[in-house]
Amino acid sequence: MDYDTPLAAGTLERRYKRFLADVTLDDGSRVTAHCPNTGSMLGCADPGMRVWLSRSDRPGRKYAHTWEQVEAAGGVRVGIHTGRTNRLVAEALADAGLIPEAAGAGPARPEVNVPEEPMRADFQLEGDGRFVEVKNITAAVDAGVAVFPDSPSARGVRHLEVFQRLAERGDGAMLVFCAQRPDVDEIRPADLIDPAYGRALRSAIAAGVVVIGVGATPTANGIRVDRRIPVLT
Repeated sequence: MDYDTPLAAGTLERRYKRFLADVTLDDGSRVTAHCPNTGSMLGCADPGMRVWLSRSDRPGRKYAHTWEQVEAAGGVRVGIHTGRTNRLVAEALADAGLIPEAAGAGPARPEVNVPEEPMRADFQLEGDGRFVEVKNITAAVDAGVAVFPDSPSARGVRHLEVFQRLAERGDGAMLVFCAQRPDVDEIRPADLIDPAYGRALRSAIAAGVVVIGVGATPTANGIRVDRRIPVLT
């Protein structure tokens, strides 16, 4: 995935009201940017951090800038824009070498209602009907370990319960974790942050839900999904 225009660099002043961030750009101007991430952004939203913003002049936008990346501890670039994740995973699903579990099952149709369930899945594979849900990971890591979620997620638990029911009745269900940072070697449920999610994830896996992890590397020009990451529960 490539950005449409070059990103603007700056320094984070603060993130507030979940969806807003004040940033001082390198040219000295101060802007308020949209923050496209509903999580706590653990380890990725400290004042003084280096950040990169995209800009859109589309009519009707309240904020022209959108927060895309942050330089976390150790100088690691992290993609924080959760809205980019589905596009990244769509590209990965089309790569049989990266996700052989989806080989021959594409293309992936986005935003599909799950029949008889209160959920809209991120994708459905048209070849075999499997539903796919995508989760973005930005949380701070310890020795290469990334965790999800970075704050309690009742919605995430509900999604896992739906996917477990799909698996139990013989329908296909796949969960893809996408870590938008290059320093991640494994993904684990954040049991200390949301123990209910960890329990739901293990239960879903036991029922037959396929859970995989992929890693993406952000750069100045875009983001590339470039590796598999084991999900350890």
